[in-house]
Amino acid sequence: MPYLIESSILAGHIPTLKGDGFYRQTPANAKNYLMKVIGIETSCDETGIALYDSVSGAMFQRLHSQIKLHAPFGGVVPELASRNHIQRTLPLLDELLSEAGGGKGQIDGIAYTAGPGLIGALLAGAAIARSLAWALNRPAIGIHHMEGHLLAPLLAAGDKPEFPFIALLASGGHTQLIQADRHGCYQMLGQTVDDAAGEAFDKIAKMLGLGYPGGPEVSRLAETGQPGRFKFPRPMVNRKGLDFSFSGLKTFVRNTIASQTEKAQTLDRQTIADICLEFETAVVDSLTIKCRRALRQCNTPRLVIAGGVSANRRLRQKLTEMALQEGGAAYFPPPDLCTDNGAMIAYAGYLRLASGARQGNEISARARWPLTELRPPRQPETEHL
Repeated sequence: MPYLIESSILAGHIPTLKGDGFYRQTPANAKNYLMKVIGIETSCDETGIALYDSVSGAMFQRLHSQIKLHAPFGGVVPELASRNHIQRTLPLLDELLSEAGGGKGQIDGIAYTAGPGLIGALLAGAAIARSLAWALNRPAIGIHHMEGHLLAPLLAAGDKPEFPFIALLASGGHTQLIQADRHGCYQMLGQTVDDAAGEAFDKIAKMLGLGYPGGPEVSRLAETGQPGRFKFPRPMVNRKGLDFSFSGLKTFVRNTIASQTEKAQTLDRQTIADICLEFETAVVDSLTIKCRRALRQCNTPRLVIAGGVSANRRLRQKLTEMALQEGGAAYFPPPDLCTDNGAMIAYAGYLRLASGARQGNEISARARWPLTELRPPRQPETEHL
């Protein structure tokens, strides 16, 4: 059940929980209008604030990372994350509006991440967004975090993907292949059955003592690795279907680390780099094989890759080459929009608000929320959290 806190919290009353509809529609004459939309992203350990101006196409954004806050614990501490979002969101918003050359009065709508994610972190951003909307008498709307990632490539300069396309979403605990027929109309083709790709990167980094977050460090060390020294499996590539699995690969790497440590007592820098290279290559190969299979299965030439893992250089290169071989093209977000950010939420919010989608005054968040539950924004039925 979603967490919906009545707007009476603004008056200091005890919040209550109830179930309710999510997106609602306004009359047709409210559709397709020009807006300046604030995006607030607080799903995990990054506070992202952005302002999207649909008139000029300009995007102003601020991002605060909580890496230093969580690093001593080796992972995200939900309570600390929630408190930090509360401390950072409004100051970042003030900085953003100052840069954009206006105050809060210029805001036409507010979008916030309503899920999936850490429930406390989500509620922090949702409460701020709803309170701001109430104070300014502006509409606010909750956005699906993964839809934000899926739409982020549309903010790239140059060629942009057109619907329909296949999307590989690799962010946090998600590794999914989605068939996107149009905005809000998504079908799940395959997903991880255990660890997500990004989780596997971070866990391998922890095994190697690379600190938190370790994914980027694994990729950096892989650049100096010697190919061919190790050979890791490519999980599930010989099975039918489009699901992924990285747990077995993680175990194989753990056993390799143990074997190498037993021989040499400690791992030298080159051995660590060689392990990182083969691990990264195994993940990239697995993702590429499944993406090729999805393009052929759906007879779709366009491939969108989004989420934090989409920043990986090797993955970008391999999927770009594969898409060209299949007679299509691969599309990625700008590098600064691969990880969690407010810009993707602001843009996704604009698309829904400009199409007439509206919500009530409830402060809404959902820790788990299948992307396939979304509907096209112009469809009159109610979407549910």
